[in-house]
Amino acid sequence: MAASVEAVVFDVGRVLYQWQIASLFEKIVDDKARLRKLLDEVVTEEWHFQHDHGRPLAEMVPERIALYPDFADEIRAYATRFNETIPGPVEGSHELVERLDARGVPLFAITNFGAEFWAGFRPTAPIFDRFRDIVVSGEECLAKPDHAIFALAEERFALHPSAMLFIDDNEANIEAAQGCGWQVHHFTDAAGLEADLSARGLI
Repeated sequence: MAASVEAVVFDVGRVLYQWQIASLFEKIVDDKARLRKLLDEVVTEEWHFQHDHGRPLAEMVPERIALYPDFADEIRAYATRFNETIPGPVEGSHELVERLDARGVPLFAITNFGAEFWAGFRPTAPIFDRFRDIVVSGEECLAKPDHAIFALAEERFALHPSAMLFIDDNEANIEAAQGCGWQVHHFTDAAGLEADLSARGLI
């Protein structure tokens, strides 16, 4: 029997909000071959994750433009129009947050998110007003699945890991949290999460 859950800890990208780099560039790049190269080679998730780890855009953007000068406009657009890579909430997830909050379940988050991008996105997302604290990787220069970010969250949230349910779509992050003693839910869709939360008596 799993231990009782005293708090629920969400990931953000692809759990609470959709994230797709193509959502921005499909608007501004008409040539399909150019778009494919841009997404496959230039503005990639791997490159983006440097910002999640705390590297400033002021370093990343000029460096990338030097490597891909023909894509300078698109690289700059990514830095200034990042919110357009987030087309909206993940279907059903916000309703679950609201139901948990209505039941008085403490809500937290751990997100791999660049500090500058977070500063631009957070004001557009009132759902996070329901959260007591959010650990943002870019602000801490620590990112999932590093165990150190879970240790930091445990300290910040002032709860034992076994008392928290961590929800993430990334299997490596789930395995890391489980290795740190957290209860976990590997997110695939809101219906599956709803069933798990209901079985745990949280909603």
